[in-house]
Amino acid sequence: LCLLHLLSLPEPLRTQTSTPFQPHITMASYADMAAKGPKQTPEEAAAPQPPEISVESVESVASTSSLVDVDMPSVHTVPHDFNEQDVKTDTQADRIEREDEEQRARAEADLAKKKAAGKARKADSWLKRQFSSLSDGSASALAISNLVGVVGLSTFLGYKAWGLYERGRLSWQNIGLGLGILGVVGLGEGIFGSYLYKTKGKK
Repeated sequence: LCLLHLLSLPEPLRTQTSTPFQPHITMASYADMAAKGPKQTPEEAAAPQPPEISVESVESVASTSSLVDVDMPSVHTVPHDFNEQDVKTDTQADRIEREDEEQRARAEADLAKKKAAGKARKADSWLKRQFSSLSDGSASALAISNLVGVVGLSTFLGYKAWGLYERGRLSWQNIGLGLGILGVVGLGEGIFGSYLYKTKGKK
């Protein structure tokens, strides 16, 4: 900031201005320093020559600069019946192809769903036929044996869990395994009971 202030002063004041740390500072301008140095040759003092441009290169650039490069991918030509075409652009063709693929995938998924539903209906009717072919006495015996099996399995798992607990070896993994087994058995019991009720409960 002080240097800028000094440079803004007129020449006589600049040479006689002093700072508190230096009693007297003499400053010279760039022009003064350049005048004291060696003189430039006329070649060094001259401005650089502009590059030479031949007339032929100017004519070739001028003649081709207004032409459109048809080999560039951004330039497209269309046939004369373009407006009558169903598909007019690549984007439209891609969209139509994508929609066709999605429609085929939906049709395949619907077919697979129908096949799975058909198999489930066949299994359902087979189970109903099997349960309906049972006599009332055998159906009651089957229901009682099923109940005894579930109660027996639950008792066995409870006894094993109590033994592990007394030895201090009961872990969450054991509890989860036991509950998983009971869940699967309960699901099977529910399915079994519903089929037995559907076939024998209506009579």
